[in-house]
Amino acid sequence: MSQAFIRENDDQSLNEIGPSMMALIVFLTRENNGIRVYEQSNFTDSDGRQVHGMNNGLGYAKNKKGEWQVVQGS
Repeated sequence: MSQAFIRENDDQSLNEIGPSMMALIVFLTRENNGIRVYEQSNFTDSDGRQVHGMNNGLGYAKNKKGEWQVVQGS
């Protein structure tokens, strides 16, 4: 059987989603039981990363591999 399609029950982790902001929003909204998550702020941290402060109270930035991760100081 092909692994090309992700079944609805298969969990995906933050570092497995695409690098776009829309992919992050879709992932976070799904994790938040369908309640929309959106960007509230955007800034560059002391490490030069673009941090996106979301309405779920967390900040997200891409690591050197281009994968999303939770960061402090949002």
